[in-house]
Amino acid sequence: MSAGRYFSATYAEARDRFRAAAAAAGGIPDRFDHPLKGPGGEALAADTAWFGPREAARALVLVSGTHGVEGFCGSGAQVGWIEQGGPKRLSAGLGVLAIHAINPHGFAWLRRVTEDNVDLNRNFADFAKPLPKNPAYDEIAQAVCPKVWTGKGRKTADAALAAYAARHGDFALQSAITGGQYRHAGGLFYGGKGPTWSHRTLKAAAAKHLARARHVAMIDFHTGLGPYGYGELICPHPPGSAVVKRAEAWFGKEMTVPARGNSASAVIVGTLGAGLAAALPGAALTDIGLEYGTQPQKDVMLALRADNWLHLHGDPQSPEGRAIKKQIRAAFYPDKDDWKDKVLARALEVIGRAAANLAKA
Repeated sequence: MSAGRYFSATYAEARDRFRAAAAAAGGIPDRFDHPLKGPGGEALAADTAWFGPREAARALVLVSGTHGVEGFCGSGAQVGWIEQGGPKRLSAGLGVLAIHAINPHGFAWLRRVTEDNVDLNRNFADFAKPLPKNPAYDEIAQAVCPKVWTGKGRKTADAALAAYAARHGDFALQSAITGGQYRHAGGLFYGGKGPTWSHRTLKAAAAKHLARARHVAMIDFHTGLGPYGYGELICPHPPGSAVVKRAEAWFGKEMTVPARGNSASAVIVGTLGAGLAAALPGAALTDIGLEYGTQPQKDVMLALRADNWLHLHGDPQSPEGRAIKKQIRAAFYPDKDDWKDKVLARALEVIGRAAANLAKA
């Protein structure tokens, strides 16, 4: 039977499916209500479910929806793990905290960012210190996010990006755009000027549910980089760090480290892992991203630029706006059975391996 039955067509459906699956499996529910509504007026929330003993010293955290529209993937993986009996197979003394749609606004509105245009996976920087600079993004900011999305304005912007890639290479262009930036509030991969609602909610959930844990592992589900349907394991920490050593001990050569240059991801700062580490200073944390490929990178980037333009200068309810929404949904969620089968199979494998290694930590 296809894994498609675990995946949903909308945020509201995904939320209902997650809550029902968790309840049927005996999960202890919690929710963090978002102050805004979805496009149909639906309530938004980050929902959680706890499985295993509340006093567990070892806890595995499964996060979906960090990048909003990518939540279709992570939600399907969470529901599939629950409904295929994952909670029943947990080792004694191991707990699992499933966090569904940590960025519910982006999920519901088919945006990668939060309600304030912030990339949540760049938002856990130390805002008490000078924020990281990205002069490469500064150089191409107007071309990444042009004010005009058609005709001469678009051609000029695309030519500027192509020229940058010709001078520095395609991956340098990707790194300049995706590495994160803190100057252009209307731009892509913007880390913000302070903690977002989702940032505060992640830390609140950690303080409430993980305070007793001394060994914590996190799997954060993402889409948009790499080969179609392949789930790349990414540890976004410096080579040689304790986190990378644990991750590599658990997953061997499959674990990639952006700072080593062996990952589809650029080097980034302000990740969820950094936020979880700050919230749990007494725990040993092993955080990884599970990144699934969807479309060629140029198509994914084009969808992101189009969506950014739409929310800055366009009308999401116009025919053009609806076409762009279909474009970005497809870029981060290929609604195809073969892709969903690959996603779930890899998710179950990675969750199982992480749980087995965490139980021995």
